[in-house]
Amino acid sequence: MYILDKKISILGCGWYGLALAKKLMEAGYTVKGSTTTPNKQELLKDLGVIPYIVSFQEDEETFDPGFFESSILMICIPPKRSTAEQHTFLSKITKIANAASHGQVQNIVFISSTSVYGDLNTEVDEHSTPFPDTDSGKAMLAAESLLKSYPDFTTTVIRFGGLIGPDKNPGRFFAGKSDIPNGQAPVNLIHLSDCLGITLKILEDAAFGDTYNACSPQHPLRSVFYTNAAIQSNLAPPQFKNELLNWKKVNSVKVSDKLNYNFEVKLIVL
Repeated sequence: MYILDKKISILGCGWYGLALAKKLMEAGYTVKGSTTTPNKQELLKDLGVIPYIVSFQEDEETFDPGFFESSILMICIPPKRSTAEQHTFLSKITKIANAASHGQVQNIVFISSTSVYGDLNTEVDEHSTPFPDTDSGKAMLAAESLLKSYPDFTTTVIRFGGLIGPDKNPGRFFAGKSDIPNGQAPVNLIHLSDCLGITLKILEDAAFGDTYNACSPQHPLRSVFYTNAAIQSNLAPPQFKNELLNWKKVNSVKVSDKLNYNFEVKLIVL
């Protein structure tokens, strides 16, 4: 069995990355964390994370090689919403992969998205062929393929569903809005607690080199879930159109079968 050296670098200490850093430190890991701004270095340091300035812009690279002197590198930087950023995302991932291959990285865990599947009116799992229908989904799938092509490290992919949890209250997503389309479509979401739980299970089991969907096994209808979430948050309930347009239902087969992981958070159902 692969022996972890308890040293992990997290590229991208945002909503998920920062929560992961805290969880890993509680479990006894030494965590290096990246930021692109000097101000956030102090925040990371105060939390016990070893801070590094790391930036891979199209025309500039800024990083200390020491950041890549860890056996495991978590990449938690999704493409931004702008089309231009999504087109340059692969270039950024290439630079990261090159830096990792020159460091001590043995395993990369890449945080991807279930958007790689597209809304093709069917159920999908890790054995399904992805057909992304958005720029961000296409960017994610291209990044997955690129990282897997490197022989210097093993790549593990976690495809998260829509993220909910602290500071991402689903009750606020559509509160008070009306004529919201696709009310009869199923949701594909995951709570932060399960994002962290699945990630730690992969690390603890050294279950590297595979692709995992990370999406709650409950898929209530959009109209049901978001209405109930708004009511529970004492917000004005949204009004959805009673229609079914494009949809998908994402199943997390390997999380159950290979990791033997049980989801902690059940989605709200009326």
